[in-house]
Amino acid sequence: MQGDDAVRDGAGAEAGEASGTAGPPADERRKVARVVLLDPEDRILLMRGHEPGDPENGWWFTPGGGLEGTESRAEAALRELVEETGITRVELGPVLWHRTCSFPFDGRRWDQDEWYFLARTAQTETAPGGLTELELRSVSGLRWWTSAELSAARETVYPTRLAELLRTLLDEGPPGAPVVLAPESV
Repeated sequence: MQGDDAVRDGAGAEAGEASGTAGPPADERRKVARVVLLDPEDRILLMRGHEPGDPENGWWFTPGGGLEGTESRAEAALRELVEETGITRVELGPVLWHRTCSFPFDGRRWDQDEWYFLARTAQTETAPGGLTELELRSVSGLRWWTSAELSAARETVYPTRLAELLRTLLDEGPPGAPVVLAPESV
């Protein structure tokens, strides 16, 4: 995740309202690129995030984060993947899903427009090396999950329908056009 991506958008991009600060207007949602990264065994890589200062209350999410400068969503997805996981050998595929979400994290509200890219890799060893200061305080690990493990998980996972979406992806392949997911707000 980049910048403030450790917010509970997966890893934390569920930013907080404690400070009373509001996010941007709906038409100014933060543009985010996320990666549904699958290994040769069709396991998905997820990050464990938590509110800074509260590591016991965590959630799982896909790698990714906000766009920087003039980069495209695909460029941001690949950059974020390297920063957050250390994985560099990736075949980036199509956009699978679009989602808007709004959540509190680290004392502010995050309003995001997220695109989820499919990606494949044979490189399963992770070595995050580009985490921001906020991510260092709010990301506590990476894990490869099978579809069955994800379906049986009792922990919070974002997007909330990820287990179902992954099973459909593995059974049917990528959709012909990106699927628009229902907005999520916490």
